[in-house]
Amino acid sequence: MSQVTATPRRTSSPPLASRRRRPRRIGTRAVPYVMVAPFAALFTLFFLVPVGIAVHQSLRGTERSGLLGKPRDVFVGLANYAEVLTDPGFHSGLLRVLGYVLLTIPLMLVLSAGFALALDSGIVRLRRLHRLAIFLPYAIPVVVATLVWGFFYQPEFSPIAGVLRSLGLATPDLLEGGALLGSIANVAVWQWTGYNMIILIAALQAVPVSVYEAARLDGCGELALALRVKLPMLVPAMFLAFVFSLIGAFQLFNEPAVLRPLSSSVTADYTPNLYAYSKAFTDAQPGYAAAIAVVLALATFAFSFVFLRAGQRRGAL
Repeated sequence: MSQVTATPRRTSSPPLASRRRRPRRIGTRAVPYVMVAPFAALFTLFFLVPVGIAVHQSLRGTERSGLLGKPRDVFVGLANYAEVLTDPGFHSGLLRVLGYVLLTIPLMLVLSAGFALALDSGIVRLRRLHRLAIFLPYAIPVVVATLVWGFFYQPEFSPIAGVLRSLGLATPDLLEGGALLGSIANVAVWQWTGYNMIILIAALQAVPVSVYEAARLDGCGELALALRVKLPMLVPAMFLAFVFSLIGAFQLFNEPAVLRPLSSSVTADYTPNLYAYSKAFTDAQPGYAAAIAVVLALATFAFSFVFLRAGQRRGAL
């Protein structure tokens, strides 16, 4: 009987592609950092670096040796900040900005909430057309809008003044004195109401439909539904719109700068931003202008932080 010998099975060699070294995969812990890296790079380049340059510039000053000496850049420490904090021009500009805040933000939020509630209800027809009409002023550049309103404000050329004169009424000068701040506030309210309205409409559309249906089953009409259900749900969005509007109000520059050739009441220190611009490009004091900008940024941060903390404690956020 012949013996049969079993031949060993040959194992096929792995393919060439599998023998190559596979690229290492990025660990799951590094994925968030990779995703945030583009934003962090742009944020550093366009925000942190300019802030650092402004802080460095605020610690410098210009010094002249003699009457006709060449000006040279010197380190002055906190001298610019001390001068800003005691500068009456900066104080008056900051008070005007606070008055501008009191004039614009409450009226703008009330109008935005009213438009949002009206367009979200079933009462208003052609809601898309009305929404576009209210939002359209935001699409107009600030400079163009201010120039148009400046034309309406001038008593010599304004069609509004012509109508008042035809009725035998006095034509107020809206570009001089205390009326100027109200005129600037009117431009901001006209332009930013539609923007805030869109934010509030988006907040209303995020509310589940079942909430509205339950309120209607309880007997709520459109007015009761708007005041008792929708308006309380708008409080967080309105509070964020308030904080964003507050930050924008402290940066007031375009409107008074455009109206300055039309009004003698717009001085170089009318707002802190306009004051910093004048100091930098008219008086050739870039260090002092940088100190004004840094102090204004700190004031904006302080006001925003206080209101955000107050909103968190009261449950608005």
